Amino acid sequence: MNKEFSLNIIFLISINLLIKPFFIFGIDLTVQNVVGTETYGIYFTLLSLTYLFGIINDFGIQNFNNRAISQNSNLLQQYFYNILGVKIVLGLLYLIVVFLTAWIWGYDVNVWHILFFLSVNMIIAQYIYYLRSNIAGLGLYRIDSMISALDKLLMIVICGVLLWFPFYDGKFQIEWFVYSQTIAFFLAALVAFFIVKNKIPKHSYSIDTSLIFSLLKKSAPYALVIFLMSIYTRIDVVMVERLLDNGETESGIYGAAYRLLDASNMIGFLFAGLLLPMFARMLKEKTSVAPLVKMSALMIWSGAITLSVSIFFFQKEIVEILYIEATPYWGEVLGILMVSFIAVSGTYIFGTLLTANGSLKKMNVILVVAVVLNIVFNFILIPKYGALGAAWATLGTQFFSMLSQLFLAKKEFGWESNFKEIFRVVLFSISIVGLSYLCYEYLEFNWVLRFGLSLMSGIGLAFLLGLLNLNFAFEFLKNKVS
Repeated sequence: MNKEFSLNIIFLISINLLIKPFFIFGIDLTVQNVVGTETYGIYFTLLSLTYLFGIINDFGIQNFNNRAISQNSNLLQQYFYNILGVKIVLGLLYLIVVFLTAWIWGYDVNVWHILFFLSVNMIIAQYIYYLRSNIAGLGLYRIDSMISALDKLLMIVICGVLLWFPFYDGKFQIEWFVYSQTIAFFLAALVAFFIVKNKIPKHSYSIDTSLIFSLLKKSAPYALVIFLMSIYTRIDVVMVERLLDNGETESGIYGAAYRLLDASNMIGFLFAGLLLPMFARMLKEKTSVAPLVKMSALMIWSGAITLSVSIFFFQKEIVEILYIEATPYWGEVLGILMVSFIAVSGTYIFGTLLTANGSLKKMNVILVVAVVLNIVFNFILIPKYGALGAAWATLGTQFFSMLSQLFLAKKEFGWESNFKEIFRVVLFSISIVGLSYLCYEYLEFNWVLRFGLSLMSGIGLAFLLGLLNLNFAFEFLKNKVS
C-alpha cells in the first residue's frame, strides 16, 4: 500500500502541477486583474455563499461512497443509479436554499444570474466528486488523477481564448468566467460518468427508495463533517462582505490572498483524495496505518512549512508582482492566511484518517467548536481589521481544528507520543524561519532568486533532518517497507 501511495502521489502531483497552477495564476488571477478587485470580490463572495450550502448538494455521499466502494467494490452496481437519483433531488433543494438565503440576506437581484450559474457549477462539481469517489474506490487512482485536472484544462482552453484572443480584447466580463466553468464542469462530468458506467457489469435503472433512505442515513454523519468544515472555511468571506461598508473590495483582497492558499491546498486535497480509500482498505484489512500516516504527514508538513514561511517573508513582493492594485496591506493578509496552511495540511492527513475510521461523532464535536470559534473571531476582528482580521480568525481556527484532530487520532489508535519526530518537526520549523529571514533581510540579489533559495533551503533541510528521505521512499517503491 505504501508503494501504491508513493507511485500515485507522484503521478497525481505531477499532472496537477502541470495544469492547476497555470489555471490559478494564469487564468483566475488574470480575471481578477482584468475585471477589478471590487467586481471579483462580488464573484468571490457569491462563490463562497454557494460553498456554505454545498452539503445539501452532497450530503456526505462522496466520502461515504469512497469508503464503502474501497472496502467492497460490488456495492457500485447497487449504489450508482440510486445515488444519482438522490443527487438530482438534492441539487434542486440546494438551489432553493441558496436563493432563499440570498433573498433573506438582501443580495442585489442584479447578481442573481451569476449566483444561479455558480450554484449550477457547484451541483455539477459535486457530481464529478461523486463519480471520482467511485473511480478512486475501485483503485483506478491514475484515472482519478487525470479527471481531477480535466475541468481546469478545459477552463484554460476556453478562458484562454476569451482573455487573450484579439477579438475579445477589453471585452471580458466576470459572467464569461462563470459560464466557462459551467461548460468545463459539464464536459468533465460527462467523461467521468462514462468511465464509471463502463465499470458496472449489469445496469439496473430502477430506484430503490428503501436503499436511498438507508444511504442518506449512513451518509448523514459525513454530511455534518463537510457542512461544519464548509462553514468555518467559507463563512469568513461572506462576513467580510456583509460586515464592512467596503466589503466587496475587502472581499476581493481576501480572495486575492486566498488564491495562493487555495493553490497550496491543491496538494493537500490530492493527498486526502488518495489517502481516504487507502486508509479505509487498510483499516478493513487490519493493517497498521501508522507508517503511511507518518510518511504522508512528514512529507506534507515539510512542504507546507517551507512554503508558508517563505511566502510570509516575501509577502509584499509576491502581491505586487501578481496584482495590479496590490498594496502592502494585501501582503499582510496573504502572510497570515498562508501560515494557516500549515494547520490545513495536517487536517488533510488526520481528518482523512478519522473519516476512514468512522470516528465522525467525535470529529463533529471538534468541528462544532471550530465553527463557533471562527464566527466569534470574525465578529470581533473583521469590523476592526477587515480582511486581515478574517485571516487571523482563519489562522486560529485552523490550528485549533488540526491539533484537536491530531490528539483525537492519537487517542483512537493508541499511539504513543513520538518526541523524536516532534523534535525534528519543531527544529525544522525554527530552522526554516531563520533561513528564510536570512534570505529576505541579508541577501542583496533579486528577490525572486532569494525566494527560490528560501524554498530550496527548506527542501534541503527536510532531507537533512530526515523529514524527506529518498532511501526510505525508494524502499517504499520497491515494496520492501511494510
